[in-house]
Amino acid sequence: MTEPWPDLAGKLVPGGHVLPVRIYFEDTDFSGVVYHGSYIRFMERGRSDFVRLIGIGHTGLNDGEHGEPLVFAVRRIAIDFLKPARIDDLLEVRTLVGEMGGARLELKQSVLRGGETLVEADVTIVLVSRNGRARRIPDSVRARMDEAARD
Repeated sequence: MTEPWPDLAGKLVPGGHVLPVRIYFEDTDFSGVVYHGSYIRFMERGRSDFVRLIGIGHTGLNDGEHGEPLVFAVRRIAIDFLKPARIDDLLEVRTLVGEMGGARLELKQSVLRGGETLVEADVTIVLVSRNGRARRIPDSVRARMDEAARD
């Protein structure tokens, strides 16, 4: 028997986060294979739950808990689809912290099934104000990301 998940938000792991995802009919195309756009949604959920678990939830960020109201925005995704997932598969979305610049954060994300990598992605997110202007990552956010990258 495998270790139970602590909650729906997945769990923090050394260097980042892991989120379980079950494949449902709505995630697939007519052939029962996961539609490529579904992986983007899975990875977004992984990123959102990761930042929430380290104390940088989207709501708090938008409410100005780290200075002015801010939001994370995806600037770039480079993605490789290596193998397909199918209906009823149980996947893991892994999110690992990469390099951090002034306003940007590089994340490595992967989607696995039973330890086998199905999808790999390099994701660049930036912190922006409500009007869409890039903002320097606040020290409080940077410290939590640094700590998550080490643990």
